[in-house]
Amino acid sequence: MSQPIDPEVIELAGRVFDLARGGHTEELSAYLDAGVPANLTNDKGDTLLILAAYHGHPATVAALLAHGADHGRANDRGQTALAAAVFKQSAATVQALVAAGADPDAGGPSARDMATFFELPAMAALLEGPA
Repeated sequence: MSQPIDPEVIELAGRVFDLARGGHTEELSAYLDAGVPANLTNDKGDTLLILAAYHGHPATVAALLAHGADHGRANDRGQTALAAAVFKQSAATVQALVAAGADPDAGGPSARDMATFFELPAMAALLEGPA
């Protein structure tokens, strides 16, 4: 039988997810430096990186990548950080993820699928990498 999770741990995790969502890069980096896993996921499988990408915070995305966040990890619905950034049309975030090696064809729907479905030619061009 598993032990219940300490309420303080749950509160800390919630705070860390809020930092990623809100783009509070310095404070989030301090938690990562203190040992919070860069690939921490919530109950939907969203990673800190997916949340930062979805909310358009390229500096936070860069910090998470620097701390070893897995840009290829998908949430429970198959969405990746790159697909989230394309959906939100955050060019700087897309560029940071592509530069880090994120696969435009990973996940479902993939970032490339998102750019096509929502008719986002600027995002599709960014997925091809630097010209």
